[in-house]
Amino acid sequence: MSTITLDRYADVRDAFRRHELAQALYDAGGVVMADCLLVLHGAEHRVRRRVENRLFRRGTFRHWEREFLRDVVVDTLRPFTTTGRADLIELGYRTIMTLTAMVAGVDRPTGSDAETDALYRLAKKFSEGATLVHTTRDPDEVRAEVAAALDEFDRVFLQPSIARRTALLERLAAGEIEESDLPRDVLTALLRHREELGISDDAIRRECAFYLQAGSHSTADAFSHAADDWFAWSARDPEAAETSRNDPALLQACVYETLRLHPASPVAQRRAEAPIALRNGTEVPAGAVVVLDIAAANRDATVFDRPEEYDPTRAVPAEVPRWGHAFGGGMHACIGTELAGGVPMAAAEDGQQVLGTVTLMLEALLAAGARPDPEHPAQRDPHSARDHFASYPVLFS
Repeated sequence: MSTITLDRYADVRDAFRRHELAQALYDAGGVVMADCLLVLHGAEHRVRRRVENRLFRRGTFRHWEREFLRDVVVDTLRPFTTTGRADLIELGYRTIMTLTAMVAGVDRPTGSDAETDALYRLAKKFSEGATLVHTTRDPDEVRAEVAAALDEFDRVFLQPSIARRTALLERLAAGEIEESDLPRDVLTALLRHREELGISDDAIRRECAFYLQAGSHSTADAFSHAADDWFAWSARDPEAAETSRNDPALLQACVYETLRLHPASPVAQRRAEAPIALRNGTEVPAGAVVVLDIAAANRDATVFDRPEEYDPTRAVPAEVPRWGHAFGGGMHACIGTELAGGVPMAAAEDGQQVLGTVTLMLEALLAAGARPDPEHPAQRDPHSARDHFASYPVLFS
């Protein structure tokens, strides 16, 4: 089997848009990723995406941001600022867990710290399973741990959530409640369209686990990198960094620059379902694996001036997102792009900016006077080839 690697921005964009190229990065992580939206292809993917896309609308994100997201961020941060210290990894997961569970359709009956801790632990394990291709541990050992975590998740969280939604759907069918009384989440959508989707119990479980880990892991990872990049920028150019504290648009640009430099997935991988010719003239035979080097493409000097430099004020071509390919592209573009990254003012059709969860988290962190702990430097994750922090201690003024 031949492997073709693409590392130029335009070539990666071209490949993302080719329907002949099917997702292939998560084959090793099938224990949690099999049959998920991210790995489906063709007609199955179109139907699933159509059902789930209804949940991910800009108006919904704006409503969440205005009504409760800021409160969730500040409330989660408060106990840490009281003690004067935190670890950004834990803080990131704890902050995003409430929203991620709500999107997935995982009920939290008590809203207790114990529930948050349990979901945090399960989501981290699901994430380890999804990125199994990059693990440095024994893959079979990781798969066994992920399978056990899925069983616990199903028993403790998912089955009660399914039971509540099934009862609501029965009441809707009987005319006892209105459409607006249904939860707006992935699980409800899957249960309601189960026959149309032809989806099994196991696939529903994996899909909810996927949303739980994908949303929490990528957002928490982006948050820790965004803070790290901002701290370094502040040391180099304190005046510019200080300006961003009170400029939401600039702070959002800081997050976009971090996403460009530290995409959650440094590579994407596709398998050619049929022979194709890319725009750059590359011939891709059927069955070939195409590696899309997102990290390299996001540093393409023909697109991004001074590509290795962190510069939130940089200018980019009009057709290029400030985050590059960090959210993927084509049919498998991240369904939660605007939830995590928001909508920049220039793209807001009604002039109302959506900051996104990562920017809200960074804004609250800086407002609390966070700074790296000089006695306990950040540590990279030794069990992943990806660019993740295992710990990032900070102190609060």
